[in-house]
Amino acid sequence: MYEVILFDLDGTLTDPGEGITNSVCYALKKFGIEAPDRRQLYRFIGPPLCESFEKYYGFSSGQAREAVAYYREYYAEKGIFENMVYDGIAQMLTELRNAKRRLALATSKPEAYAKQILNHYALDSYFEVTAGAKMDGTRTKKDEVILYALESLHVTDRSSVIMVGDREHDIWGAKKTGIDSLGVLFGYGSKEELKQAKADYIAKNVQDIAKILLNTADEGKKVDGTGTVL
Repeated sequence: MYEVILFDLDGTLTDPGEGITNSVCYALKKFGIEAPDRRQLYRFIGPPLCESFEKYYGFSSGQAREAVAYYREYYAEKGIFENMVYDGIAQMLTELRNAKRRLALATSKPEAYAKQILNHYALDSYFEVTAGAKMDGTRTKKDEVILYALESLHVTDRSSVIMVGDREHDIWGAKKTGIDSLGVLFGYGSKEELKQAKADYIAKNVQDIAKILLNTADEGKKVDGTGTVL
């Protein structure tokens, strides 16, 4: 059904909560801002960082870029590996590869960091392409990253492509580029968020991803991870 599968990284393949929130706390302290409850910083996981600093703390574009630079001071040294792979991810990726699906990473995280993470957790061999943002702050929006991934894969038939991610930004990016989307509930987005963004599928857990993508969940119907037709 889907020959090419694009995966988000943070909140989809790995749980980066500790490293990202520690990095945000570090950046905020540079501006004299004491971080709130750690759970409030989970909203930084997924969207482009500049966008989040502007949206949640009222930073100007210049301040947001400065905050990202501080964020990276901590993240590049410590935060990048304050991370863990969700249970079952390697098995799920193996199942998809064994079924001859083409896999690529499409993340708003800087591509250099994404490659380090995949290599560190021995996930790099599953992906033909690792597509991410540039360190200069460009190509951060999910639709831009998806287009870059599709170009790198030399994909012409977008009906054969699906984006897998945990946040509304993944779903919006897929819609803007004309591909289907699958939202996952074990990351940092809620079922309500993913449904409002109009995800084509919703997977409750890691095991549901392969069932849906290999067309074994409900005879090819667009369903969520509980088997309910959307």
